[in-house]
Amino acid sequence: MILILNQPCILFLLLSLLRSFFLFLSFFLSFFLSFFLSFFLSFFLSFFLSLSLSLSLSLSLSLSLSRSRSHSHSHSRSCSCSWSLSLSSAILYQEYSDVAINREIQRQQGEEPGAEEERLRVEGAGEAPSPSNLSPSSSFCSSRGSAFSLWQDIPDVQTSDQLDNFSNEERKLQEAKFELVTSEASYIRSLAIAVDHFMLSQELGECLGTQDRQWLFSKLPEVKDVSERFLQDLEHRLEEDILRFDVCDIVLAHCPALRRVYLPYVTNQAYQEQTYQRLLQENARFPGILARLEEDPICQRLPLASFLILPFQRITRLKMLVENILKRTTPGSRGEDTATKAFNELKRLIKECNSSVQSMKRMEELIHLNKKIHFEGKIFPLISQSRWLVKHGELLEVDTQTMSISGSKFKLPTRPVYLHLFNDCLLLSRRKDTWKFMVFVHAKIGQLKVKDFSQKLQGISGFIFHLQLCEGQQLKHHILLKAHTESGKQRWITAMFPSDPLEDIEQASENYGDFYCLIDYLSQVQCIKSYQAQEHDELTLEKADILQAKTITSDGWVEGIRLSDGERGWFPKTNVEEITNRSARLRNLRENIRIKSFNLHLECPIVMV
Repeated sequence: MILILNQPCILFLLLSLLRSFFLFLSFFLSFFLSFFLSFFLSFFLSFFLSLSLSLSLSLSLSLSLSRSRSHSHSHSRSCSCSWSLSLSSAILYQEYSDVAINREIQRQQGEEPGAEEERLRVEGAGEAPSPSNLSPSSSFCSSRGSAFSLWQDIPDVQTSDQLDNFSNEERKLQEAKFELVTSEASYIRSLAIAVDHFMLSQELGECLGTQDRQWLFSKLPEVKDVSERFLQDLEHRLEEDILRFDVCDIVLAHCPALRRVYLPYVTNQAYQEQTYQRLLQENARFPGILARLEEDPICQRLPLASFLILPFQRITRLKMLVENILKRTTPGSRGEDTATKAFNELKRLIKECNSSVQSMKRMEELIHLNKKIHFEGKIFPLISQSRWLVKHGELLEVDTQTMSISGSKFKLPTRPVYLHLFNDCLLLSRRKDTWKFMVFVHAKIGQLKVKDFSQKLQGISGFIFHLQLCEGQQLKHHILLKAHTESGKQRWITAMFPSDPLEDIEQASENYGDFYCLIDYLSQVQCIKSYQAQEHDELTLEKADILQAKTITSDGWVEGIRLSDGERGWFPKTNVEEITNRSARLRNLRENIRIKSFNLHLECPIVMV
């Protein structure tokens, strides 16, 4: 049955459905609108809350850091120092030492970096020199490309508004002080390898006896501990004031501790060298274990011997660093007084070390010679605490009593004679066999007379001098001696009749009068290659040593006097280089005279009445 609805009913039905749809739509829209509105509202509220909290925390942290910086100004300096020292300590001391000494050689041979710029600044002819040109070490880098740390490279120094107030010399002074600190850090790094990598090696320890281990490494751990405390005090000083810090008072305070460990270590040197060589030759396991340890990358291809010798090198280098500080310190200042005292203490320590080593070697040598030297019908007590061997060797005695004719020339025969020159007497002997000598004449040093024949004698070739041995006013013996080289003759003459270096300079001063003329007269040479003395009359040289050249022979030997300590001896000409720059010679001599004159002032102070 089909119901036919009238038009009003259909309209009503449609309107009802439409109303229901709109009600549902409105309900649906209201639900989703309320959900999204609440979500976005919550999101924005959270966002703004977080933002305000962050701003609040940032402000609080900023205020806190500001207060911390105002109450702890040295913290940033500590970070800067740590950065500098970590860079330097990454370089082993062996490499640092080579670079630093080469730099010193360049400084002492010519005008210092920045000198011309400083003159222009003082005269007003130019602008102040840039900091990068003022460091005496700014152009040197390690072989692996790491630049050595400079005081002027520290961020707090670079950004300081006080740096512009530093003169050229003041900057160089601070660089010299800073080098002492950074080099000590590098030294301790190398010491740590010597102790931790070599000495504490279980494999190496198992192949060494207790006595061998003691002789080989001696007091190396104690040296390391003392050096670490020394560096710690130096770092604290830098943290206090990175711009105007001093180090010489710390060096002076640590000298007793340095003496306590360095003196026995250096004295043990002879036993250390003997033990090292004996272990290489007699201990089958030692060479292989040592080679494996030395191949470790931490050693940077350096042998154990280069680590064992570090304390000898460091104590000498430390004196040189303090001396450089002293040279740059303002005359008459409190800093000069402290630097001089520190320099003298280190100088005294080095002298004690050398004396200790020498006394042991001298006594052993006398005991050994006493078994080899015999006297004809006389008792001669050779062994004495106050006696030591100065020089020994073989020359040729020219027999003037017997003459032969060879062709148209006269010829004088020769025979060997052996000389043992001690600090108080001379012994002339003949060889009985390879290792024994029979003394036929001897005399005290004060009873010797010599005449140098610079011109060749008739019928005699070679280098001749005449020696007289007296007893009181009476001639005891005379002999004509022949050397094979010019240096051989000159070395014997200077050994028998050494002159006082001060008297030489005074005599030169009288002859040349003016100080600047004296500079031209006194020849200066500088060691460019280290040399280990092979004979008693030779002088051991370290790179950068400055010496006054007294005698230069035609066969390549030089007799020189080291300016820093007055030690005198012979050395090969190939190991030194003449300082031709007149200004450099003048500066070197002035620096040396200044240090010696201030030492004299400390030893003999003027008492004001």
